[in-house]
Amino acid sequence: MVREGLIDGSKRGIWALTPRGWKTSLDYQKSREIFLKWVEIFAKARKENSTNKPENQDEEDIDDAIERVPFGHRHRLLEIIKELSPAGFERLCQRLLRESGFTQVSVTGRSGDGGIDGIGILEVNPFVSFRVLFQCKKYSGSVGASHVRDFRGSMLGRADKGIIITTGSFTQDAQKEALRDGAPPLELVHGEKLLDMFENLELGLIPRKSYDVDESFFSSFKETK
Repeated sequence: MVREGLIDGSKRGIWALTPRGWKTSLDYQKSREIFLKWVEIFAKARKENSTNKPENQDEEDIDDAIERVPFGHRHRLLEIIKELSPAGFERLCQRLLRESGFTQVSVTGRSGDGGIDGIGILEVNPFVSFRVLFQCKKYSGSVGASHVRDFRGSMLGRADKGIIITTGSFTQDAQKEALRDGAPPLELVHGEKLLDMFENLELGLIPRKSYDVDESFFSSFKETK
């Protein structure tokens, strides 16, 4: 189903229908046809890779990747996120929270709700859980202290904690306001921290492994008696 583009894959058991998946209805026969189709594709790909792959193909693939993403994956990832619509960014944040261990995460999508874009439950243990409200700001600039104050005012009496997620950054005054004494603390997730979370969860990213040779390890084997 993932290869067919009907659901998003996940390493943490979180599965979500894609836009195509929402519009698709499958019975047993159609599901079996999709399964057999991809079995054949995989078998053909393995055969072609074992017989036709040039010796320098891996180097060419790396060169192509570097050319496509000249500033690295973090630059491209942030670029893609900023290209999303506000509603798309809200759904992405919803998925991010679900992957991070939140449950019952929903996007409100209502205007005039004090800037609250969604709500979720964070269970610390079977005895303790928190009701969390979140706000999504697709910014290129900085989120100021006034936004933090307004969001806190909207969440008072409705949740135990609040999170503001932005593709931009937060001013120093906004950071101080989030931790102001006597007021409920807020978590601020700026663009760089947002990218860190995607990397840690391997969400929307394909990890690749590489090695550096530890020459000191081999030095003792070069000694001759």
